[in-house]
Amino acid sequence: MSINGFANRCVRETLDGLRDGLTFFSGESRAALIFSFEEGSELYICDPQNLLRGYEPKLRAIYFGQEAWCTPFDSDTSYRSYNHIEPQPNLQLDGLISHGGSSTPVYYQMWFTEHHPNICSLCPTECWLEHAVLRLSHDIANDSTLYTGISGSFLREYATHSVHDCIVDKAGMVLGLDVQIQIYPMLEAILATSKTNEEGARPYGSLTFIEPRLIPQVNFLSKFDDTERPLLTHFKHVRKLLQAVEHSNNTLISDGKNIVGIAGKTLNQFNISADFQGKLGFLFVNDEIICSFQDGSYSSNTHRAKLFEVEETLLDFNIEPSVRIDIFQTIAALVHNAEDKMFGCTFVIDLSPEPTAISGQTLIPPLDLRDSEKLQLAAGLSKVDGALHIRADLHLHGFACLLDGFRVANEDRARGARYNSALRFTAQHPETIVVVVSSDRPVSIFQQGREIINQYSNGTVSRCNIYPLPLREWLDAVE
Repeated sequence: MSINGFANRCVRETLDGLRDGLTFFSGESRAALIFSFEEGSELYICDPQNLLRGYEPKLRAIYFGQEAWCTPFDSDTSYRSYNHIEPQPNLQLDGLISHGGSSTPVYYQMWFTEHHPNICSLCPTECWLEHAVLRLSHDIANDSTLYTGISGSFLREYATHSVHDCIVDKAGMVLGLDVQIQIYPMLEAILATSKTNEEGARPYGSLTFIEPRLIPQVNFLSKFDDTERPLLTHFKHVRKLLQAVEHSNNTLISDGKNIVGIAGKTLNQFNISADFQGKLGFLFVNDEIICSFQDGSYSSNTHRAKLFEVEETLLDFNIEPSVRIDIFQTIAALVHNAEDKMFGCTFVIDLSPEPTAISGQTLIPPLDLRDSEKLQLAAGLSKVDGALHIRADLHLHGFACLLDGFRVANEDRARGARYNSALRFTAQHPETIVVVVSSDRPVSIFQQGREIINQYSNGTVSRCNIYPLPLREWLDAVE
């Protein structure tokens, strides 16, 4: 089959939809595809945003250094429909998520996207790539006369479906094919409840779903009468009941249709649970996190800063490696405490030989942050307006500190006082690093009068349309 015309359009539109959908679900994302339509025909690559650049040696070794890059496809006539997909081995490339398959219409396809560092679980993204395999096979099988172009649009809107497919896969492995709980209504109820206020407040607490046939095995603290069990679709009622398990080790139990009662969070039965944390929440299968939810949609984001920028910036200073690790772990603990409790704060990491003069409340003696009790006290002090002043000796020297400085050219009035104060302060004090945590969880890192932005948050991934190229030609282009 020629790569021109119809086939080219299928590949490009499917890839565009996949990329857009993953960007919505995981943040700015790229996608790429390596494929061959027929056994023995040339391999092609479609990588419009250079996701696979840097992996050339491994790709050459896989596709041109060995014969077994494609598992033999069963071409028995009873399986010649487009929807029979023979899975292909994951390539296990560092920093990437991949999934591939073979079918009668498309002999081989391997889809790739980047593995974001703040991803809850690989499972929904792998389901997304798996569905891209199916959609391309479907479109090529239909030929141009029946092509609708819907695959790209469907992959753009696949977020909830990817979570559904992930849960179904995990439930099937434990419960078998006879899974009675309805996953889509459950996912809809979770989002609707998360958006329902009670006296102006978003929900806190846990809601756990148990397969109906396993309900009798649950050790309930309290069980509701069969005739009075609240319907899961009565979101306002569910929201009110969540108040009974706020900030506790208990959870509401649902069979997928009703709220059955209240039990402890530790359950031996297969379960799906939603942990509501105000505007934010997390979805679990047993104890494994699957995704987060916020503002009426699901996301792969953990909403916890990885602080790569802090780790990399500390490398620029002449500090003992063990001290560098201790500083990073201390800052990470303080940042995650603020994220979890959803308040804004600022931390000054002062690495100058002599203490930087900062106006604030001085502590005598300074608190040794290697002591867990002192670290906990520092976490509490970070709620007070102003910054914490932390030196390289891992001691907290002051709190409620005001960050002064002269105006700098790159200030942004839209970002607030903490952001702009950090820009001004670090511009005048180059041997400091300032970490700013916003109350809605974003974390910003500053040094020498600028914000340090990593590749996952800079939003600079461009859109372009490059047609598929022969893989060998693409590999040779870098030599």
